[in-house]
Amino acid sequence: MRHIAPIELAQWLNDPAQPAPLLLDVREPWEFQLCHIEGSQPMPMGTVPARAQELDRDREIVVICHHGGRSAQVAMFLERQGFAKVINLAGGVSEWAHRVDPKMPQY
Repeated sequence: MRHIAPIELAQWLNDPAQPAPLLLDVREPWEFQLCHIEGSQPMPMGTVPARAQELDRDREIVVICHHGGRSAQVAMFLERQGFAKVINLAGGVSEWAHRVDPKMPQY
């Protein structure tokens, strides 16, 4: 499984020459409402098995959670389902808040 640091993801998102990845936030709805990376799509972890077919297999997918544990599990699941372009956000939104967006609410 590939991992990406928050700083690297921020650079990627800010580079108009690169196609933007799908930011797949697998936290619970209350967590997503509290804070999320702009442009991310919520899909709570428990719904991923039933909804994986909604995802584009040809697009880079960065999976996001609070600290990186749940997103790593979802990324591994997606890889087992044949998704080849899955990346885990190391440290999750917590690390994103510390390294990229200090104004993001934390919990």
